Amino acid sequence: MSKMKGPAIFLAQFAGAEAPFDSLPGITRWAGDLGYKGVQVPTWDPRLIDLEQAAQSKDYCDELLGICAENDVEISELSTHLQGQLVAVHPAYDQMFDGFAPPEVHGNPRARQEWAVNQLLLAAKASANMGLSAHVTFSGALLWHTMYPWPQRPEGLVETGFSELAKRWLPILNAFDEAGVDLCYEIHPGEDLHDGVTFERFLEATGNHARCNILYDPSHFVLQQLDYIQFIDIYHERIRMFHVKDAEFNPNGRSGVYGGYQGWVDRPGRFRSLGDGQVDFSAIFSQFAKYGFEGWAVLEWECCLKHPEDGAREGVDFINRHIIRTTDKAFDDFAGGSADEASNRRILGLD
Repeated sequence: MSKMKGPAIFLAQFAGAEAPFDSLPGITRWAGDLGYKGVQVPTWDPRLIDLEQAAQSKDYCDELLGICAENDVEISELSTHLQGQLVAVHPAYDQMFDGFAPPEVHGNPRARQEWAVNQLLLAAKASANMGLSAHVTFSGALLWHTMYPWPQRPEGLVETGFSELAKRWLPILNAFDEAGVDLCYEIHPGEDLHDGVTFERFLEATGNHARCNILYDPSHFVLQQLDYIQFIDIYHERIRMFHVKDAEFNPNGRSGVYGGYQGWVDRPGRFRSLGDGQVDFSAIFSQFAKYGFEGWAVLEWECCLKHPEDGAREGVDFINRHIIRTTDKAFDDFAGGSADEASNRRILGLD
């Protein structure tokens, strides 16, 4: 039987000011009615969760889980994408990233970072209180502005950057370890952890921390022109979460991987709704079946063309069609015979 769970849906792109998207009861009823079995909850949205209360009160967590159960879904994981981003921010991005934090820490990078770290510590406790096994976040970035080496990077710069990044994250990783929860970094452009090599650098800098793991999202690899199938072969032991998101890459004579500062509709690389892009999901789900992936298949909608509600509705059947019910026997078992060491030696002509 398949160990993968799903379909689930990430609620961040759907939460809004109008019903049913303005409350946890409303949005989980909507998701359950569509046929989703799980919801991934953004912890920065107070309409859906009070993170501090979830960290302090198991009764409150049980209440949230009960609301979901009434609507035939369960919480797959919690997310701290926005807070994780603020654990490591280069000063060039201070003004733009202030919007991820409460007003009282705007213009104060040190206070903003302390707030972000505390949010991650709360998320570890909240995840444990809900009985969850994994959590997703962003790594933040100190080196991203040097991604293209011009001027050339000084010797030792990259090592210093990853050493500092690991220093900031190690107390958080340890807190998740105490909580019994895997911390999964979404490998994503704009983060210092944006491909396999950068994940390896960070993992080494953390001392190969057992809780340092990966959220796999093939859409970001299409836009980077990275082999997203082989990525699973290489890193499957560290992949604990999965965003099911489509993308396409159509380079032209005017623009390529970097996109020319264009909006999403006009970029050669752009995100699409499931089935509308170029990602080979049959191969991906086969890889996960091969390696016995036990996490959730979570739709993340970020299409630049299709309406989100249409993408969500279509995503249920898409994921259901791709989750593989694994076989418990070999296809040629019918032709097999009994085997023992003596028989095997005779077949090999050894006796």
